[in-house]
Amino acid sequence: MVTERGFSSRSQAINLLLQQSLTDHHGDKGDEVMVGIVTLFYDNSVPSLQKQLADLQFQYIDEVISSLHVHLAHNQTMEVVLVQGPARKLQGIADAMITRRGILSGKIQLIAALIPPVHPLR
Repeated sequence: MVTERGFSSRSQAINLLLQQSLTDHHGDKGDEVMVGIVTLFYDNSVPSLQKQLADLQFQYIDEVISSLHVHLAHNQTMEVVLVQGPARKLQGIADAMITRRGILSGKIQLIAALIPPVHPLR
């Protein structure tokens, strides 16, 4: 794996594995505020699917930071949604998106980090 993935040393590879394990641990706790991405691959010809996804993003406007979608060939779309909040809530948001009719595949990837505030609240 060290050679195939291009790590400079075994230590670097082990460090990455440890970091991934710690991130999974934080995500499993549920209350940790984390940042992540929800990756969706879907059939955009399914009636109202894009509206449902947009409505979900609006419903969770405090957690959804940004999204980007790219139209692919054959009525397919890839969408990436940047999220931040408690891990358990982010998983729930991802599940609500991924389980929609027309979603071909979906996944959430959480990272134990925070996005700095864009502006002060007061």
